[in-house]
Amino acid sequence: MALDDRKSEFTFIGTRPNRPDGLDKVTGRAKFGADISAPGMLHGAILRSPHAHARIVKIDVSKAEAHKDVKAVVTRADFADVPFKPGLEGEFWNVLENVMAGEKALYDGHAVAAIAATSALAARDALKLIEVEYEVLPHVTDVDKAMASDAPVIREGAADYSVPEGMHPNVVRYHESGHGDVEAGFAEADLIIEDSFVTEATHQGYIEPHACLGMLGNDGKGELWCTTQGHWIAQKTCAALLGIETSQLRVTASEIGGGFGGKTTVFIEPVALALSRKANRPVKVVMTRSEVFRATGPTSSASMDIKIGMKKDGTISAAQGVFRLQGGAFPGAPGDMTAMCAFAPYNLTNVKQVGYDVMANRPKQAAYRAPGAPMGAFAVESVIDELCKKLDLDPVDVRLKNAAYEGTKASYGPRYERIGLVETLEAAKAHPHYSAPLKPGQGRGISCGFWFNHGGETSVSLSLSEDGSAQLMVGTPDIGGSRASMALMAAEVLGIPYENIRVTIADTATLGYNDVSHGSRVTYASGLATIKAAKHAVEKLCERAAASWGIPADAVKWENGFAVPSGPNAGDFDPRPLADITAHMGSTGGPISGHFEATPEGAGVSFGTHIVDAEVDPETGKTAITRYTVIQDAGKAIHPTYVEGQYQGGAAQGIGWALNEEYIYGEDGRLQNSIFLDYRIPVASDLPMIDTVIVEVPNPGHPFGVRGVGETGIVPPLAAIANAVSHAAGVRMRQLPMSPPRILAALKDNG
Repeated sequence: MALDDRKSEFTFIGTRPNRPDGLDKVTGRAKFGADISAPGMLHGAILRSPHAHARIVKIDVSKAEAHKDVKAVVTRADFADVPFKPGLEGEFWNVLENVMAGEKALYDGHAVAAIAATSALAARDALKLIEVEYEVLPHVTDVDKAMASDAPVIREGAADYSVPEGMHPNVVRYHESGHGDVEAGFAEADLIIEDSFVTEATHQGYIEPHACLGMLGNDGKGELWCTTQGHWIAQKTCAALLGIETSQLRVTASEIGGGFGGKTTVFIEPVALALSRKANRPVKVVMTRSEVFRATGPTSSASMDIKIGMKKDGTISAAQGVFRLQGGAFPGAPGDMTAMCAFAPYNLTNVKQVGYDVMANRPKQAAYRAPGAPMGAFAVESVIDELCKKLDLDPVDVRLKNAAYEGTKASYGPRYERIGLVETLEAAKAHPHYSAPLKPGQGRGISCGFWFNHGGETSVSLSLSEDGSAQLMVGTPDIGGSRASMALMAAEVLGIPYENIRVTIADTATLGYNDVSHGSRVTYASGLATIKAAKHAVEKLCERAAASWGIPADAVKWENGFAVPSGPNAGDFDPRPLADITAHMGSTGGPISGHFEATPEGAGVSFGTHIVDAEVDPETGKTAITRYTVIQDAGKAIHPTYVEGQYQGGAAQGIGWALNEEYIYGEDGRLQNSIFLDYRIPVASDLPMIDTVIVEVPNPGHPFGVRGVGETGIVPPLAAIANAVSHAAGVRMRQLPMSPPRILAALKDNG
């Protein structure tokens, strides 16, 4: 897409106005998923498998159906792939199989039936009346064991064309990329380190559980309100699973109490709609916290082997990685993303990466910010840190020596355009944190991180009011301050105050298709569309002014909210403010609006560098993060406070992932820590003050230079923290989380 009128000097962009949703949220006026209700509403509840892997021999729902408060019961037979109808294929089939089990329950917590009753309590009581006969099958929850020759097969025929012959059927996708000759590169190295690393699955930890209200009539027309990062994908998926026309299902996104990638798909929404269709009444479903952990997508667990060769001067001569990720009982683990991101920060002559997508008896994985990238960075950056230590080299200098820059051939293929990795490393070296003295028992860690960023289908509409204010409709749910950013960008183009622009998240019946709020795409893609829509409106404003002056439209230009003659030859006219033009638009041609839709492809990749200080108590294994600095390239920070918040949020989640968070499965394959009491996310007392440095290297693919910032911030923390803890403890930590028992065990093994 050609981009014109790139700007580098701004009036509104880069300021820090109040957030438009702030008052609603602090006063309780904002409507989240569980806040929606409807007359005659029923309450849904879902029966879930107590087994990690079991054949469903028989389901008897007769007693539940006879319960006086129960109005509907659904099983897999109530969805679109019932006998004598065309079955679903591909990802739709996988989503359906996850939403409601078919022949087999594939993990602890897998939905097998659901009930709609007159109260939530009655629905949960009635679940006990459903009788399910299971044939328990062997299970596997570990990624390496799932690839072994004797592992139980989760589903035959799930592998795609990419998997090499001879692999276990649980290996469903294979990725290989790189360039150069790694063996020749290793031959040039003065030191080679080869090591293995493990990370456990973690949950996004959003505070708001999944919730929705669905209404679906027998005529195939329906309404759905839900907490989601993408209501168009919810519309498309639910329609496919229920066998109705997509346009007949209107979906409205509520305010969202956290998603981080975990609300980019559907879990309960098709169930609520199926119950509603059967009961002919609205049905509300709200997950419990235990259900969220047991049945919604955590990130993958990973097992990784890294080999890196380095010369004495710090030059990386060769790098190789094998990344095995399990995505639950379905294809979809981002082994390819892990592989492509792992070495992406570096300018490497010889590099090879291999990624495996492996199924295990766990819930279907979902994105968690930069899916797959934090694991790869943990492994690669740990080995680079160890190489620096053994060769007595400065870890920032080594990264600068090998850093990717404009024109570098990325490890995964293409050449980078303008990027800001070097600038983040230079800022890290110059930051007071990097040179600050450490106390006894403390260690400092450094890590770089990379994420692709994404464009995606985007549609925006902007309309002007007679008083000169504006309404902007976007289709991307606000998960990181996008309403403020969109208003700032529209204000910049229109030349009217930020406060005079109201941004609304449109429903699926009001605006054209919009991709999910993921991939760090919203400020880039919806922002670009907002700029284009505002410019479209400006064109019309100039046309109206030109008509009133009796001159051609191309003789008028827009400056800071005013239509002015484009030059002395255009005539001598007083500037006309926007509000003056809109006040008369009813009699000069009608409403003035702007619209834009596209699939922009210039998102621009993103890099960051983190510095971490950690302190380890050798008696207890307890770790404290004492100082943390995030340095990341934002391209251009539209609203710096939100950008800083994204940086700090990534660091906070990374601290939890690195030190405490993990899914713990028992020998029976059941999740043992399905509540926040046992699954420990960081609280305020676990976190240091997190300093931020916003680097701005403009993205050439955006008029204002924007790069997405929502995901890169979670890529470096695991490695940076692991490097800091390893230096503090005096022993290399290769498994996450680095909980006190693991640190004590490592200290003991190290003597």
